Amino acid sequence: MKTKQQIIINCEELETRFALLRNGRLEEYEIERLDEDELLAGSIYLGRITHLEKKLEAAFVDIGAAKNAFLHYKDMLPASYDMLDDIRHMEADGALPAKRRKKGSMLTKVADRIRGLVGKTNKAQRLKEFETKLHSGKITVADIPKMFPENSELLVQITKGPIGTKGARVSTNITIPGRYLVLLPYSDHIGLSSRIDDRKERDRLRKILAKLDVPEGMGLICRTIGEGHKSEDFEKDLQMLLKIWESASNALEEKNAPAIVYREPNLLERTVRDFLSDDIDEIVVDNPDAAKKLKADFAEFGCYDTRITLSNRAQPVFERYKVSEQVATVFNRVVQLPGGGYICIDETEALVAIDVNSGKNKNAKDQPENILRTNLEAAEEIARQVRLRNVGGLVVIDFIDMRTQRDREAVQKAMAKYVEPDRAKTRLLPISKFGLMEMTRQREHESVKDAVYDPCPYCDGSGRVKSPVSMSVEIQRRLKELLKRRSRNMSVRVIMHPTVLMRLKNDDAELLKDLEERYGKDLSFRADPTMHMEHFKLVNPDTNQEY
Repeated sequence: MKTKQQIIINCEELETRFALLRNGRLEEYEIERLDEDELLAGSIYLGRITHLEKKLEAAFVDIGAAKNAFLHYKDMLPASYDMLDDIRHMEADGALPAKRRKKGSMLTKVADRIRGLVGKTNKAQRLKEFETKLHSGKITVADIPKMFPENSELLVQITKGPIGTKGARVSTNITIPGRYLVLLPYSDHIGLSSRIDDRKERDRLRKILAKLDVPEGMGLICRTIGEGHKSEDFEKDLQMLLKIWESASNALEEKNAPAIVYREPNLLERTVRDFLSDDIDEIVVDNPDAAKKLKADFAEFGCYDTRITLSNRAQPVFERYKVSEQVATVFNRVVQLPGGGYICIDETEALVAIDVNSGKNKNAKDQPENILRTNLEAAEEIARQVRLRNVGGLVVIDFIDMRTQRDREAVQKAMAKYVEPDRAKTRLLPISKFGLMEMTRQREHESVKDAVYDPCPYCDGSGRVKSPVSMSVEIQRRLKELLKRRSRNMSVRVIMHPTVLMRLKNDDAELLKDLEERYGKDLSFRADPTMHMEHFKLVNPDTNQEY
């Protein structure tokens, strides 16, 4: 049975939503809210180093945002020695045409690149000193503060948007992705996506890339989606990328740091660039202007696609294709599995913890088989949920304990298979003796949960508030203190949340009566629905002044 894949796009005034369905099941989900100041991963800025942190081995760069961007020392010499072996290997194989082979060492090219990145604020003498070190091949992180002192201007690209209290993370390894190619403005590297497996296809694509008219000093990477496409498609894509870089270069000359020189395309444009392939059967969009934009983008690539459908029904497009009900599970802590088990997902600042439970899937006769089946179902659902939620960093998965190594290896292989389609870089470690699997996932921007929700003003995001019993204890404690200190014949009115008042009237009525009799004071109680569950007031009923 052929898998039916659909892209559903909902365009509204403040928000654009994207969903990828496979046989009606939600597999990818993105939200974008219109904000000119938003720092999108992929955008390029002319920044200025504000200060260096030797202990962190990092620089902080002013790119015009509320918080300075973070630039690690290892990202400050982009595509230098780590790419040289690949370049030399391709030259030896004859993969690069003669016009792209230059006399002189590759380190000279790296020095030229650094000269372009550092900007005009460094003196020629300092550059000469750094070039000498480059030729020696002995650059270390200890040399970085001298090469990039404070107030240096340099071109940086956002690799991860601001998340929580952290600013954006940036790199000087500039890349501009197109439909089929990725342009490397400051690198001679020519390469192919590692996901293109067929050797004959890799050879064919390598020959196509070698014939492209790439400006001296620039490089290209063929994206996975380029597999099977003709040279004409790559030529059009390259021309588009060169126009983008020309525009960015012009902006670079005209602006002073901090300034943006290239903004990553919006969600609609990224849909065409990143998701659309021959496997997509239908694209449904609910906005006429967005539909026209999609068709125009198709035409730019030389294809007039008939798969675009405009949905103008009264029923919202996400409800029509049952996306809304599936999106709702993205915000649930508990996700049910087909066999009766379930997983619990808890996001913390340090890591994401996922617990696998057997739930109703219990059968004493076939316990090992049930455990394996539940873990395999959980592996598939976990890979899907981390994509949908866009969680990143360290993910720790607590699978149900398995008795045999064979079962653990089966779950390991299944997990590796399910995370393979993820566009974010992921890395898995084997299941430990305690049944834990550690996984890291790259994340370019905040999770869907953080994008949609703000921390609760009542509980500050903890998900908990004090119980009515706890509040009753606090109120009685405060009353005793007040009644002991104040003069006799004093009236006190206690104002609180209705839930707490219900507790006082029903369960603690005798305790409050004893207080009144002991101190000879008049006590009265009032509910205020607008009051926080954890707040209360003791006031004078005559003057309404708070004690």
